[in-house]
Parts: sequence; structure tokens; C-alpha cells
Amino acid sequence: MKTIDTWQHVFKLDPAKSLTDDELDQVCESGTDAIIVGGTDNVTLDGVLDLLSHIRRYEVTVALEVSNTEAVTPGFDYYLIPMVLNSTEKKWMMDLQHEAIKSFGPMIPFDDVRAEGYCIMNPDAKAFQLAHCQLPTVEDAVGYAKMAEHLFHLPIFYLEYSGVKGDIDVLKKVAQPLKETQLIYGGGIKTLEDAKEMKQYADTIVVGNSLYTDFNQAIKTVKIK
Repeated sequence: MKTIDTWQHVFKLDPAKSLTDDELDQVCESGTDAIIVGGTDNVTLDGVLDLLSHIRRYEVTVALEVSNTEAVTPGFDYYLIPMVLNSTEKKWMMDLQHEAIKSFGPMIPFDDVRAEGYCIMNPDAKAFQLAHCQLPTVEDAVGYAKMAEHLFHLPIFYLEYSGVKGDIDVLKKVAQPLKETQLIYGGGIKTLEDAKEMKQYADTIVVGNSLYTDFNQAIKTVKIK
């Protein structure tokens, strides 16, 4: 198992979307550092279990990004808990997490849990709308990154453009103040060239949507390693 702090490249699989068995095999055998299972809507336990059962045939590290407690199941190496820093509603930063811990505390493997300070930068993204986010300026995004590291001491800061390619200058500025908190970037990485560009400043890049739109190009992004 590869620890999160060593991840450079990650594929993200959405339980509400589908790949062929051959494509899933290619993802698992690609050499990526990890696979994250997660999505915004229609994430069901059956969908999560279906992906998990396929991925577990291989040695690749696998994490569940928790979007609802009904789809949580044992068997993952890590459990990633999003905390949406630019949400206008406190529940997406604290209340949902508190309710889950209150209800399932004795069963939670806290050694395998990591909190992610999310900053969602695409107003058209489902996650942005669901969490009632406010669109950050560059200064806002840098401020959220500093909060993640120095105020909340979060292990991960996730700059999320969700389906569109972000501004490389914003990513660069967000990266500058982060020394301990791991910077994960996701959004719009479709080709190896995209991956190399964003990896200049991100500790970890996530490739997700393009697996479902141009699989052959997306699978090549692993070559940044």
C-alpha cells in the first residue's frame, strides 16, 4: 500500500458511471499510485461495492471519498472526508462530519481516515452547487490553503475544478504557502501534457472525468511518474 503522502498520480472512479471490465483492469494495472472511489450524486453502496470488488483483485491502493454515509463500507485502505472550505453552509464543513462520527464513531478506523480541505473552483460543478459554494478569488483560494495548513492542520488541501482545467497561475499561488499540507489538484486533466503541467505545482494530481470521455488519453497520464 502506498501512503497518501507519496501519491503523485491518482485515478478517481465514480460509482455512478461505468467503464468496461477491460478498462477497469487497465486502470488497476496502470501503475497509478492509488484509486479513489467517489462522486457527487447517485453514489450507492451497491455501486461502491461493485468497484471495490473489482479493484481488490489488484494490489493498487484504494480510498473511498465519503459523500454519504449510506455508501460507506469496510475494505478500503483510506477514507477521505471532504470539508468544503468555500461552502456558505456550515454543514458541509462540520455538521455532516460530526453527525457521522456521532453515529458511527466506534466503527470508524481513524488511523485510515484523512480530512480534505476542499476548495471548489468551478461554479458549474455539481459539487459546487450541492454544497452552496461561493466562488473564491485567487486571494480567497490562497487564504483557504493557509487556513488548511496553519489553522486546521489538515493533511490535505484539494483544489478542485471538477471537469474543467484550472488556471495554472492560481495553482502556483496556492502551492506557494503550503509546506506540510499535501496539495491535491483535480479538474480537466485529459492528456499527459495536462498532467505534466499541473504536476509542476501540485503534490498529487487526480484524473477522473476524462476516463469516461477519452479513456485512451486519460490512461496515458500515469506516465508523469
